Amino acid sequence: MKENVKRISVDVLVDILGGILLTIATYSFAVPADFPMTGVSGVALIFYQLFGLPVGALTVILNIPIIICCYKTLGKQFYLKSLRSTLITSAVMDILGPHLPLYQGDLILAAICTGVLLGIGYAIIFMRGSSTGGFDFIMMAVKYYRPHLSLGKIAFVMDAMVILSSVIAIGSGIDSMIYGLLLNYLYSIVLDKLISGTNSGKLTLIISDHTQEIVDEIDKLVDRGSTILQGYGGYTGEKKEVVMCASSGKEMYLIRKRVHEIDERAFVIVVESNEVIGEGFRLPDEANLM
Repeated sequence: MKENVKRISVDVLVDILGGILLTIATYSFAVPADFPMTGVSGVALIFYQLFGLPVGALTVILNIPIIICCYKTLGKQFYLKSLRSTLITSAVMDILGPHLPLYQGDLILAAICTGVLLGIGYAIIFMRGSSTGGFDFIMMAVKYYRPHLSLGKIAFVMDAMVILSSVIAIGSGIDSMIYGLLLNYLYSIVLDKLISGTNSGKLTLIISDHTQEIVDEIDKLVDRGSTILQGYGGYTGEKKEVVMCASSGKEMYLIRKRVHEIDERAFVIVVESNEVIGEGFRLPDEANLM
């Protein structure tokens, strides 16, 4: 019970922080610079310019088929968390947005700030297994069926299509298109860097004559499990045991230091791991949507 309360509390705090970052990006930088809108709202804006259809009502209508089509793939739990995140971030925008100062400086700097803040804001929400609805559902569904694609790349392609459609359909201007593509490119990079950074780790391989002592010390030091592999020396032909341990970057430095305290002659190999899935890291169900 306490764990659930703690988890939900952290989720809500992350939603609020994400909402603040998204609000600053939107109201302080994107709106004053008149950057093109993307996502479902961007599509609704195109229809408004062409046919005079109300943006708010059309945004809701466009979300309905997206929700229906993606529900089976993403599941009830994800939709409930996304509903909470959407309500919280929207409330933060409505409350905080009108009180923020407007940036009137260089448009390039405005695009950079918008892209970086959006990337951070969305990343921390996505990393809690949630979203803000709309195109986020499509992004997650595409990621589910095409796991080799990153969320940033999917987001950039989708947003670029909306921006280009806006230029073609309503003639929003080449400058607007360039700034829109620039900020969304930055957004996609920051999004991928943050998500991949939290999922990455270090894989340490240790060749030593004191393998069991090293395994015990790793367990005590960083509370990580290890695997002992059987190997042979390529030159001597002697049997060797190899300790394999996945850990975070900080834990790796502690492990390496302790290993050489135990065995000065230990042969230690540290490998970058782009993604670690399993107990103590990310669970397989979480990995499917990230």
